[in-house]
Amino acid sequence: MSQSSPVENSNDRIASVYLAFAEREAHGRSALYEELARRVARDAVVLSFLATLPRPKQQPNLLFSAMKYLCGVPTDWDHFARLLRDHKKEVAALMMARSTQTNEPARCATLLPLLARIPGPLALLEIGAAAGLCLLPDKYAYDYEGRRVLPSSLVSANPPVFCCRANRAPLPVRGLDVIWRAGLDLRPIDIGDHEEVGWLEALVWPDEGDRLELLRAALEIARRDPPKIFEGDLRTELPALIRQAPQDVTLVVFHTAVLGYLPSAADRSAFAQAVKNLGVVWVSNEPPALLPQLTLGIERPWPLGQFLLSMNGKPIAWTDPHGTSVDWIADS
Repeated sequence: MSQSSPVENSNDRIASVYLAFAEREAHGRSALYEELARRVARDAVVLSFLATLPRPKQQPNLLFSAMKYLCGVPTDWDHFARLLRDHKKEVAALMMARSTQTNEPARCATLLPLLARIPGPLALLEIGAAAGLCLLPDKYAYDYEGRRVLPSSLVSANPPVFCCRANRAPLPVRGLDVIWRAGLDLRPIDIGDHEEVGWLEALVWPDEGDRLELLRAALEIARRDPPKIFEGDLRTELPALIRQAPQDVTLVVFHTAVLGYLPSAADRSAFAQAVKNLGVVWVSNEPPALLPQLTLGIERPWPLGQFLLSMNGKPIAWTDPHGTSVDWIADS
């Protein structure tokens, strides 16, 4: 019996990643990215190109964002394939240099119902903060299907309004009381750098309405009152940063879509145990498979493509990765 070559095996694996992306992430959210991902999964030339990159650099979001950054939004598959053929070296170089460091401020809409239930005043410390846009939940406005929550710390006369569907979630009547905030990131994003901001905007998908405009509005809020983002590794630098937080406040350490960057399940489990031992309020908003210990007791099937929001290891809600819905599962 003949065996498949390593390249063929790699191509098959990459194809499965792109099909999963099309079905679980892009479907119903970006028709263009769903089409592109399905076609990549069937195209031997593009799969072979991706196979030349390290495995962490083969992901759909990174490829599509690099293409958007360099060439603009393609009109369809033929346009995409032609652009990639003509700019293959530049695309590969950008994919090697960048990561999917999406800073999605709309996720604050899914965090707010939980953060509002934590006795304040609050000190917020975000792991994987990027540009720090999720450190400003008190400076944004929210619309939960007609239920408005206004910012408690007004920086702009026209703050961005993030719309979110809330199912059973206990909605606050006012914004948060945040008196200190800081972030930790391996590579903080400088919102004063045109190229850095351009990459953040390239990470926004097509077909998503006003998401880009909301990102730009959040960036403007951050420019007016920038949070401090410290460069460092979450596995080693977190305790020192925690010691900088003021006393007599509730310190909340939170992260969203970050743990996938840790190299192994053992690293993620070690991190979870370390945070538990720090004596802080720990809020995690991550794909459920990354911390399976948090899913004990949750009946399957889990909602497709959702994050699991938890506090101190207790499951709280299913949340949309882009902040458009929160489905409460904890006792209210």
